[in-house]
Amino acid sequence: MDTALTRLVGVRHPIVQTGMGWVAGPRLVSATAEAGALGILASATMSPQRLRDAVREVRSRTDAPFGVNLRADAGDARERVRIIVEEGVRVASFALAPSRELIAELKDAGVVVIPSVGARRHAEKVAAWGADAVVVQGGEGGGHTGDVATTVLLPQVVDAVGIPVVAAGGFHDGRGLVAALAYGAAGVAMGTRFLLTSDSTVPDAVKARYLAATVKDVTVTRAVDGLPHRMLRTEFVDALERSGRARALLHAVRHAAGFRRISGLTWRGMIRDGLAMKHGKDLTWSQVLLAANTPMLLRSAMVDGRTDLGVMASGQVTGVIDDLPSCEELVNRIMKEAEETLTRLTAPGRLGPEG
Repeated sequence: MDTALTRLVGVRHPIVQTGMGWVAGPRLVSATAEAGALGILASATMSPQRLRDAVREVRSRTDAPFGVNLRADAGDARERVRIIVEEGVRVASFALAPSRELIAELKDAGVVVIPSVGARRHAEKVAAWGADAVVVQGGEGGGHTGDVATTVLLPQVVDAVGIPVVAAGGFHDGRGLVAALAYGAAGVAMGTRFLLTSDSTVPDAVKARYLAATVKDVTVTRAVDGLPHRMLRTEFVDALERSGRARALLHAVRHAAGFRRISGLTWRGMIRDGLAMKHGKDLTWSQVLLAANTPMLLRSAMVDGRTDLGVMASGQVTGVIDDLPSCEELVNRIMKEAEETLTRLTAPGRLGPEG
């Protein structure tokens, strides 16, 4: 299927696997790339050296294009950009809007820049700064999210910018891909659907917890870091919501210390990143610390399998997913469903008396 996205990044299918912390590692990304979609490495939970090693590992597994997701507000963002450029990564994606300078630096090196946004005005801003495409996530998406549904947000952004738009939030099959294309998108991005594949390194017991969840088991909470965060409702999430400020601060300090050891960040660097997150937001310092160590809460579940001590970011589509295909099986199935859907919609008489 030829779209503006496939032409821009050089993949066979207009499907993106998003950069999920502790989930989107070399195995998942290379399997996605081999299947003909765009795999995105999650770098926020890696030290710079681990990022370089991960990029090289993906490169050893596949010759297909792939990308790296960055935190634009991280203190070492420029160092990570340098690694991407030096290692010849095709795509740089961002969880937050990158600066005009970062976009220019990447584009000058021939890297395709694709920020993720949750509002029309943010899409307009990064497009004016030179972004090559944009991922637009509606409120159905997992992790940090907004409150505007994809079906409302997507056409707004498509009409507002002149660059390819990738739709995220609520997609898991070929029918969704066709719907996104009908809205004017150039493809779809999926996180939860790729998390729930056999190529994902998430522990089997955690995957089983996702598969058992219904749509009503997915919630949005501010208890983790003060920002709207879509995840599975678990006993741990309930406990966070019941915790007082002092207890929350104690948990935050302990988890922050653990993340500092893994990420290689200094306390000064974590405070700097915390200040960047606090700027313009009504967050307490305990929430800032929680935001800085949210990766550790994710790691507890996604790596250690401790759903009792961690959080499980999740899109609403979890409630309608019931299997664990390989990335190749998933991508092929989505494309087959999309072709069948398009065939049905364009069959004579399907669209009315003049169809």
